[in-house]
Amino acid sequence: MDTSLLGPDTVTRLTDIEDVVRTVESAFAAHARGRSIMPAKSYVELPAYNGDVRSMPVYLDVHPEDGPAEDAWDAAAVKWVNVHPDNPADHDFPTVMGTIIYTDPETGFPLSVMDGTTITRLRTGAAAAVATKYLASEDATSLGLVGAGRQAYTQLEAIATVREIDRVVVSDRRSVAAQALVDHFADRFDVREGPIEEAATCDILSTTTPVEEPIVHAVGDRTHLNAIGADATGKHEISDEVLTDARIVIDDYAQCTHSGEINVPYSDGTLTDADIDAELGDVVAGNVAGRTDGDGVTLFDSTGLAIQDVAAAHVVYERAREVTVGDSYELIDTDPGR
Repeated sequence: MDTSLLGPDTVTRLTDIEDVVRTVESAFAAHARGRSIMPAKSYVELPAYNGDVRSMPVYLDVHPEDGPAEDAWDAAAVKWVNVHPDNPADHDFPTVMGTIIYTDPETGFPLSVMDGTTITRLRTGAAAAVATKYLASEDATSLGLVGAGRQAYTQLEAIATVREIDRVVVSDRRSVAAQALVDHFADRFDVREGPIEEAATCDILSTTTPVEEPIVHAVGDRTHLNAIGADATGKHEISDEVLTDARIVIDDYAQCTHSGEINVPYSDGTLTDADIDAELGDVVAGNVAGRTDGDGVTLFDSTGLAIQDVAAAHVVYERAREVTVGDSYELIDTDPGR
C-alpha cells in the first residue's frame, strides 16, 4: 500500500475554502462532544537557532450530527511545525513551515504526507470563519484586516463564506503589503487601505500580527474580533480595555491562557477565568449560545488546534482520492513476512 505525497501546489489546487470551513466547524463540535484525543502541543526549543519545532498530534471522530458537512469520518494525524523568525533574512525560508502525516486510525498506516504550511493557513482562516458565523452580527458586511500577510488573504476568503462581505479595510505598517492585498481582491470586494482605527470600526475585525504591544485600542460597539496573531507567550494585539469589555470565546483554555491573545492580561490578573465565556466548540455544539441580542463586542481568541489540522487534511486527502492526484510511494513495508 502506498502513501500519497501532497505538496503545496496540489493542496492549494485541491482545496475549496468553503469545504474546509464546514469541516472545521464539524471538528469543533465533535471535540466539544468528547470525540477527540488531542494531547497538548509539545515544544522543542532551539535557542542556538532562535527557533523551535512543535508537534501537534490528534485523533478525531466526526459524526453526521456534528456539522453542516453531514458525513462521518475519523482520522489521526500529527503536524510537525517550526517557528524560526530569522529564516527569511538568513536563509530565504519562511518563518513557519509544517508537515502533516495523515493516518488511518484503524491500522496506523500513513495515508498521506502533506504540506502543513498551507493546511495551517487554511484551517486558521476557517476557524475565524466558524467563530464569525456564531458570534458576529447576522447583518455584518464590513471586515477590517490588521496585518496584510498571507493569513489576511485567507481570513477574507474564509469569512466571506459565512457573511456577505462587501467592504474591506486593510491596515499594515507596510503599505506595499496592504496594497498588494487590495489589488488581489479589488475585483471581488470594495477593498482599500486605511488606518487601524478605521479597520477596527468594521463589523468584523481580524488581527494577524506578531506584536507584543497592543495596536488595537478601540472597536465598534458591536464589532466581532478574531484575534489570530498571538501564538506565543508575550504576544498581545488587542488592548486590555477592549478585552475586558468583550465577550471572550477561546479555542482552548490551556493554549489561550499560555500563548493566546489573553495570555498577557491573564498572567497579570487583569483577566481571570470569570472573563472567559466559553470555548468555541461548546458554542458550535449548542452547549453555549452564539451571539445574542444583548452582546456588544465579541472576541475569538485563536491559537490553533490539531483538530483543525486533521479536519483540513481530511478535506485535502479525500479530494485527492476523488481526482487521483498526488505522488504515491512505498513509505512503509506492509508485508509482515519480510
